[in-house]
Amino acid sequence: MVYLAIRLFGLLVLSLLSAANDETVRDNLRAWDGEWYLEIAAHGYGGVSDSMVDGYGHRYPETPLAFFPGYPLLVRLVRQFPGFGLDGAATTVSLIAGIVAAYGLARIGRSVGGTRGVGLLLVALFAASPMSVTLSMAYSEALFCALAAWALVGVLERNWLLAGLCCAASGLVRPTAAALIGVVGLAALVALVQRKDGWRPLLGAVLAPAGMVLYVGWVAVQTGELGGYFALQQRGWSSAFDGGVATAKFAVETLSQNKSVLETFTVWIVLAALVLLVLCVRARMPWPLVLFAFAVLAMDLGSDGLMYSKVRLLLPAFPLLIPVAIGLANRRTTTAVCSTVLIVCFGAWFGAYALTAWSYAI
Repeated sequence: MVYLAIRLFGLLVLSLLSAANDETVRDNLRAWDGEWYLEIAAHGYGGVSDSMVDGYGHRYPETPLAFFPGYPLLVRLVRQFPGFGLDGAATTVSLIAGIVAAYGLARIGRSVGGTRGVGLLLVALFAASPMSVTLSMAYSEALFCALAAWALVGVLERNWLLAGLCCAASGLVRPTAAALIGVVGLAALVALVQRKDGWRPLLGAVLAPAGMVLYVGWVAVQTGELGGYFALQQRGWSSAFDGGVATAKFAVETLSQNKSVLETFTVWIVLAALVLLVLCVRARMPWPLVLFAFAVLAMDLGSDGLMYSKVRLLLPAFPLLIPVAIGLANRRTTTAVCSTVLIVCFGAWFGAYALTAWSYAI
């Protein structure tokens, strides 16, 4: 209920800003990457319209392969049910995945914070985080976050089959699964060295990379190049790891020149994420959660490409929100409620503004 209420408020704000900019909510919910996912869901990789182009306005036969198959496959399956169109199926998949993610986050928050209130606050912060609007779009964020949350639940509760299966599935959804694979694999290795849980950690370690290896390997066969997936990302979206040089340059330029409000807020949100990572370490949170958040941050901030996508790509780093949830849970009820409402309002505005008033990719 907490998750759905906040997402409903976010959609209300989106509808208001859409009307103010003479746009429709439907078009905004299927914008940018959403159009790619819907095309793949409707026609498969080989049937994507030639009008769909990469970040440079070019189109090659392998361009659609930049988008992982997990989300469009689920959309295609849901579309088979009576009464579902393509947009409705996409919205339904994201909605259900978001609810599943909320239950996983509530469980993590309760486990780390010790109370049900921390879990609910963590759900609220996640549902209200900047660019959480993509959780309601034809995007793969909600599905990946759901799988990541339950994979981490599996690690924390030493349910290695759950961790391995969710991690394997996430490898078919987003390249960010590399961060999750590393965490699950390392946690399984530690359990094996410490001789905990018998052979089960080995099962989790073997299952974890299966999905990503399968898809990246298939792309390699299709392109005739071992690193085919990474090559097409570089060629089409200038997405490659540069150690954070491009991000640092963007941050310095934004904070020292006359830039837009979205660019300025993007930099401050990134800086806030770095501060939250330090708080996670100081709070001595379980190391798999901290490592996962760090890995997501490193993959996001350490790559070049579209700077305007940085905040959206931070969504899976939800363990960063745990210190905030614990802090609010230890405050007076009025303080916690007022602070959460403020965060909800800012998150709803930021996502809606990025979709409606901002003219570049998110």
